[in-house]
Amino acid sequence: MHSASQYFSTLLLSVFFFIFLPTVSWSQKTKTELDREKKEKLKKIKEIENILNETTSKKNNTLGELNALDQQISQHVGLINTIKGEINYLESEIDETTLIIGSLEEDLVKLKSEYASMVYATQKANNGLTKITFLFSSSSFTELRARYKYMEQYAEARKKQVSKIELVTTTLVDKIENIEEQKSEKEKLLDDEVKQNQNLIALKNKRNLVLQGLQSEENNLRKDIEETKLAIAEINRKIKEAIEIELAKSSKSNAPVLSSSSFANNKTKLPWPVNSGFVSQKFGRHNHPALKGVVVENEGIYIQTQQNEKAVAIFAGDVRVIFPVPSMGHCALIQHGEYYTVYGGLKTPIVKAGEKVEIGQEIGEVVTKPEGTTQLWFEIRKGRDPLNPELWLVKK
Repeated sequence: MHSASQYFSTLLLSVFFFIFLPTVSWSQKTKTELDREKKEKLKKIKEIENILNETTSKKNNTLGELNALDQQISQHVGLINTIKGEINYLESEIDETTLIIGSLEEDLVKLKSEYASMVYATQKANNGLTKITFLFSSSSFTELRARYKYMEQYAEARKKQVSKIELVTTTLVDKIENIEEQKSEKEKLLDDEVKQNQNLIALKNKRNLVLQGLQSEENNLRKDIEETKLAIAEINRKIKEAIEIELAKSSKSNAPVLSSSSFANNKTKLPWPVNSGFVSQKFGRHNHPALKGVVVENEGIYIQTQQNEKAVAIFAGDVRVIFPVPSMGHCALIQHGEYYTVYGGLKTPIVKAGEKVEIGQEIGEVVTKPEGTTQLWFEIRKGRDPLNPELWLVKK
């Protein structure tokens, strides 16, 4: 009897510590992460889809459409990888559950075998002696008491064995139901993966058509590139002039200026200057998305966003200059101590030079170009030096 009880205790401990505890603590975190990832990507896909629809509402085969399609493709690839991660996780869970079921089935066979042996031993003993005879055939009172105690323990052991069998049977049924649910969930995820792969293929085909359309209008594209270069050069010329003036003022004056230490301390944590959107042109040198051999060099980034989107200050500061830029709307320069932020491509700004702004304060609406693309030009500078804004803004 002692061996059966000891065996069952070992069984429960091994199942609890080596199977259930790691699965619960590790898997919950992993499942939560995967679920959050999936929701974020689906939200981003929907956001970019809205931008894409707005961009193509007036004209097809534009750089804005190509940029939005590239972002959609990137998000779908990420979503498919997340779904694959969910499938891999479920496969691990199914493997674990299968092992538990196998172990429980073996344990159930052993427990039933032990119980059958106990019943057989009882029947065999009862064939020769009744309980009363067994008790009163004792040679002494001490032996009688010992036999009575033994009979009580033996009866209790049988009851416990029945309880153990019932517990293992219930656990086994639960695990079998659990594995069916896991397999069903896996099937749904596999279907979802197939669907998203089909969406990805469709997006890539659409992108190829847009790219072909853009390449057939190479002359117009090159003209747009030159216009954009001139506009950005004008922004940077005026921004540099304004910064030089501010640097000259600070070197001559002992007046306190806005501290830049808190701005620097918030690197990677600064909010985006628009509520929705994606980086359509990155900082630094990179190849043009449609024209082979054409290299673009930026001292800031373009953020493609939705129509009627408002640009906001990413940090508290002083508005230094507001000026118009041909073909691009207006531009605003805000100072944050030795740091500066630049917001280009605005309709008439609602702030004025000399004003103080708070973080999140609206600066102006982003211009939507005639072909339907809505983009904000955004820079961060430390003194004269341009910095990569993506290294400062919070990751989206």
